[in-house]
Amino acid sequence: MEHEVFVPVQAERLREALADPVRVARAVPGLQQDAGTPPVSGRLKVRVGGHTITYRGTVRVTARDDGSYAVEGDAAEARGPGTVKLALALTLTPSDGGTTVTITGTTTADGRVADLPPDAVSATTDRLLNRFVENLAEAPETPQSAAEREPEREPEPENPEPEAEVEPAPEAEPSALFEEEEQAPPAPSRVNREDAVAEAAHARRTMIGRSAEEVDHAPPRGRYAPVPAPETADARATLRWAAPAAAVALASAIAVTRALRKRR
Repeated sequence: MEHEVFVPVQAERLREALADPVRVARAVPGLQQDAGTPPVSGRLKVRVGGHTITYRGTVRVTARDDGSYAVEGDAAEARGPGTVKLALALTLTPSDGGTTVTITGTTTADGRVADLPPDAVSATTDRLLNRFVENLAEAPETPQSAAEREPEREPEPENPEPEAEVEPAPEAEPSALFEEEEQAPPAPSRVNREDAVAEAAHARRTMIGRSAEEVDHAPPRGRYAPVPAPETADARATLRWAAPAAAVALASAIAVTRALRKRR
């Protein structure tokens, strides 16, 4: 393979990025680093045409004596027996307005990616290399850049004007609503409480030993017992003349019976 990428930055910035494993890991597009692993290792999802393949592996960047860089990596499919191995060489060439990065080397792969069209695989490889070099060219954020974005405070005047004195507001007089205390409702008298306790005790004594049906249908007692209807004057008058009349009729019957016996 042979591929070239132009970036509008000086070659020295790219060399600083390639010497830092953390920046190299951030430059790999879509790399998900696993906890407790070397900086340039983890999972990478690659989309080739309409297929997505997830690889898990590592990448190593080493500087050479001639000023170029060797990139070696190996990965395996997360769900499958396929593997990928690459051995690349990065050469930085200064040019007008930037740097040209020339990438040469070989890549071997088997598994799912070997069954896909070569044109789709080549297009995906070129896209990943372009994004990798462009990410290396980006300047890293520093604490100084964050501090520069903070707005500057306005200087305070040397001779500030004295503040005007404010007279305290007069205290408000207490409202008449709070002068008189509300009267609490009268407490129940002791006599009423004793009557209620006595009625409750009587009700408990009368319900002991009785079934639930008898208690439900029993007539109320105490203050809730029904008052008997008063007797009328007509009934009393009837009883007054009915008793003597009955006695007279009985005496007459006895006298008639005796007279009939004597005639016989």
